Amino acid sequence: MIPQPFIQGLLDRIDIVDLVGRHVPLRKAGANFVACCPFHDEKTPSFTVSPSKQFFHCFGCGAHGSAIGFLMAHAGLGFREAVEDLARQVGLALPEESRSGQAGGTGEANHRQSLTGLLARAAEFYRDALRNSPAAIAYLRGRGVSGIIAARYGLGYAPDSWQCLRTATPDYAAPELREAGLVLDGDEGRRYDRFRHRIMFPIVDGRGEVVGFGARALDGAEPKYLNSPETPVFAKGRQLYGLPQARKAAREAGTLLVVEGYMDVIALAQHGIENVVATLGTATTAQHIQLLLRQSDRVIFCFDGDNAGRKAAWRALLATLEKITDGQSVRFVFLPAEHDPDSYVRALGADAFRALLAQALPLSAYFIRELAMRHELAHGEGRAALLKEASQPLAGMAAPMLRSQIVHALAEQVGLAAAEVEHLCGLRGRMRRAPPALGFQRVRPATPAHRLLRILLAKPELAPQVPVELSSGDGADQQALHALLALYADRQASGAPASGSLGVLIEYFRGRECEVSIAAALRSLEHDEARRGDAEDHRELDDEFADIIEDLQLKALSERIAVLTEKVRNGPLDADELDELRRLHAEKHQRRTRMKSRIDL
Repeated sequence: MIPQPFIQGLLDRIDIVDLVGRHVPLRKAGANFVACCPFHDEKTPSFTVSPSKQFFHCFGCGAHGSAIGFLMAHAGLGFREAVEDLARQVGLALPEESRSGQAGGTGEANHRQSLTGLLARAAEFYRDALRNSPAAIAYLRGRGVSGIIAARYGLGYAPDSWQCLRTATPDYAAPELREAGLVLDGDEGRRYDRFRHRIMFPIVDGRGEVVGFGARALDGAEPKYLNSPETPVFAKGRQLYGLPQARKAAREAGTLLVVEGYMDVIALAQHGIENVVATLGTATTAQHIQLLLRQSDRVIFCFDGDNAGRKAAWRALLATLEKITDGQSVRFVFLPAEHDPDSYVRALGADAFRALLAQALPLSAYFIRELAMRHELAHGEGRAALLKEASQPLAGMAAPMLRSQIVHALAEQVGLAAAEVEHLCGLRGRMRRAPPALGFQRVRPATPAHRLLRILLAKPELAPQVPVELSSGDGADQQALHALLALYADRQASGAPASGSLGVLIEYFRGRECEVSIAAALRSLEHDEARRGDAEDHRELDDEFADIIEDLQLKALSERIAVLTEKVRNGPLDADELDELRRLHAEKHQRRTRMKSRIDL
């Protein structure tokens, strides 16, 4: 757990305009900066970055957040990774309490930097070696790879020599070279390069750092493909090859394509299909799925049509069921058994490959089809086995609407009602909660509490004027209002200003139950300020605030009057209750008169 004071201090040191500007071409527009949104395809800029609020917002797709949120969405990083990345940029080390149960700290950050530095040097060495290797160049040309694509993906060549990296590193005996997976130590202590006479594919993480390599043998050596080993900076189950190169194309196409091999990515990119990544030749993991769905809500897996490809597809499907949420789409397409994506696109061309993608099966259809093929549905035993195999993957889903559709389809297959399938599979009441989709939701209808949230986010100084009884309640917006008022009160008690950047406030509420309500109020505030045309002119908010408080107090009066009036029907009120009823009627009349006077003015 990273402490909130550290998050606040970190965001205070980060200039979101500078951060976003490294990835998106911003231009000044009044008090803010604007650009075409990096998260959806558009021709007219609707993406704004506010230096005063340290906050970004897109009026087109609703994406918004802090500097941390931008890195998470744009680079596909997790929360901790994004915080670590920003902290490293400003020279901060994560505090000790955030590293409970984890290796960490300044030493870890420096060690990581040392390893990625060595890997970057090795990548540069391999690129230079490729330029000087006629055999490696001839191999790539023979596979149809141009110099432009080779440069774009940073392809290189590891020479056929035992200690080539000796010239690329300052200390060939350094233990970090072995930790980075670049060298091996023999039985007699003699060190030698791990990769020799191979085409090198650098694997780049979400931070843009080289964390490992894939390597393809040129002389028939086994294994044909060799990956870097697991290291402190590289885990096959959490990396995707070609992701930095695929991001822009994936956003433009609205789809991310997933293949199995390095050369599949290269060949497809060579034929103009650039929204493609690979899983490093390893089984698709839940971490892969999480990373994929951060990049795009629409993912297509492309597998070889042989037995191995179908087994890999099923494993990918099971991993996807754990992570997919309603509104996301994952599909599966299978190539003819004699082809992989590389050979298919080279033999038949890009149009034929795109036509194949258009026939991709939705996840739900593939799940049902595969289960039906695995079991003999003509017999009760086969239908029971099908339900048993389906029950665990369905129970782990966090997409209630999609799961309901799958359950109904399964019910048809086995000849039962959907409710019976739910009961037999133990699904009733079992639904893993999906994390809130904070960044890309549309503005929803406003409750009074939502309107108060929006105003208090713009003018925290009004918080003390909210009566305590009006901030309580069971609704999501009421709970968010209570949490925001509590935060402002804590800041005031500690002597800190109630107001702060919206970026800091977003991170304070990240992962809390009221996160979605706060996010919706922030979006409403941005739309209102855009409509007014002057984000600094909040005079309208003062009047709206007074009206909402008056409305809520009048509503509370009416509810109490209704309680006492109902009590009269069941028997006489005591003297105190009669006095209260008279006083409430008088106060209600006075408030209505004041409200009418304001309206007339």
